Amino acid sequence: MKRLVLLIFSILTITGISAQTVDADAILNKTSQTYEEWGGAFVKFTAQIRMEMNGSTESFEGTIRMQDNKFVLTAPDMTTWFDGTTQWTYMERNEEVNIITPSNDDLRILNPMILLQEYKKDFNVAYIGESTTNHAKIASDLVFTPQKKSDIEKIEVQIEKNTSLPAKLVVRMRNQVLSVVINEIKADTPPVTFFTFPKASFPNVEIIDLR
Repeated sequence: MKRLVLLIFSILTITGISAQTVDADAILNKTSQTYEEWGGAFVKFTAQIRMEMNGSTESFEGTIRMQDNKFVLTAPDMTTWFDGTTQWTYMERNEEVNIITPSNDDLRILNPMILLQEYKKDFNVAYIGESTTNHAKIASDLVFTPQKKSDIEKIEVQIEKNTSLPAKLVVRMRNQVLSVVINEIKADTPPVTFFTFPKASFPNVEIIDLR
């Protein structure tokens, strides 16, 4: 479940700005441009997973370091590495590492910058108004809807107007809602090798290759 971590943005107080007067693509182009200029990013976040069938919730904090489409995601009892092709997930409780080739939906949930940079391939996006972030900043609210059948029903994104950076995400799926609040985001450029599972540092783990 925790692999579905990073992308959750709840819509807050909507103002009366007309959706037709704001270009969603222009907002996202600024976000993408900022990320490209940085060359990578470090993010601290708080996430919540709510199961729709029984109303249960799970909350946790984590970090993600990103560069292009590569990332390392750290959450309680779990670390995930993705080098652009292969994904390794280390489960501390079980002392095992699962290796997969993730789907596009998997990657967009784990790494929001992939969604914000490549959304035109699979999503329609619309501006739906303004809101206030958890840090009392004015934000533009966007909604992404899949162009084809997908595990994701829609994604709601909150982007701070003064920085053009994402502040919050809500990923709505059939049976669960994934919410992520970004507490800190800054430029970061780790070496390329950082995004590959460091096998030498985990000599006793069980490797399970699911590719």
